[in-house]
Amino acid sequence: MSSGNKSEITSVLTLITFGTVIWVLAAIALLFSGADSKLIWTCVAGTALGLWGIRYSKRRAARSGI
Repeated sequence: MSSGNKSEITSVLTLITFGTVIWVLAAIALLFSGADSKLIWTCVAGTALGLWGIRYSKRRAARSGI
């Protein structure tokens, strides 16, 4: 297990987490502004995909021994 791989997965998880938080914040802002439901559902889908990406990345890193 090299330290380069560990920092790589950490940076990937940080990026995915940051994007997921942005989707959540956008959904909250759109809810309070009374935006069209399509925009809100887009944010929900982005959040769901971000959460899936976090889970997938962690499982893949665990399987590959990173």
